[in-house]
Amino acid sequence: MLFRSVTAMRRGIADHMRRSLDTSAHVTSAIEVDMSRVVAAREQLKKEYQAAYGVNPTYLSFIARATVQTLKDYPYVNGELRGDSIITRSYVNLGIAVELKDGKGLIVPVLKNVETMNLLGIAKGIAEIAAKARDKKLLPDDVQGGTFTITNPGGYGTFHGTPVISQPQSGILGTYALVKRPWVIQDELGQDVIAIRPVMNITLTYDHRLVDGAYAGRFLKELR
Repeated sequence: MLFRSVTAMRRGIADHMRRSLDTSAHVTSAIEVDMSRVVAAREQLKKEYQAAYGVNPTYLSFIARATVQTLKDYPYVNGELRGDSIITRSYVNLGIAVELKDGKGLIVPVLKNVETMNLLGIAKGIAEIAAKARDKKLLPDDVQGGTFTITNPGGYGTFHGTPVISQPQSGILGTYALVKRPWVIQDELGQDVIAIRPVMNITLTYDHRLVDGAYAGRFLKELR
């Protein structure tokens, strides 16, 4: 077996992740989400967005928009613990974890002031920064100033995980595989019945020094 040397990027990621675990009290909470309405909305908008704007409205863009809307009411999740002070913000600079080509590492470009964007703007912004990351065209400003991060390992079929917070942020959202599952719903008579629904697990890893479990749970419930 051949041994490969650790690249500078891999070493940087390793140092950042180790420092984060040593700094924050990591806790992960998860929630199941019935994505039926999102699936329907995406199917309705997909052809229009691709024809008119060349943009694919991915599930990630829907989740990102809902996340930003929810963060307004949960400022600690979008905040920062700085010494003895709690920093909260009225804006969201959203980091999107992107895997580089050939598994050569992970980078987190940042979409700035996402609270000002509609669904189309978010979908376009995510596509653009992801393309810049994979083509190695990111500028230093493109990877700085993030206040909250989303990572999307579900594209590879994973259904759960415990992402590591990107310092000095207080939270990171994980989105996982969209799978069809039996789901209990109410019929028109108010009776419980089992239906097949597209369901996604979404996790929130948060810094327990700043964010309590109940606060994180309410955030996930409102996000859903």
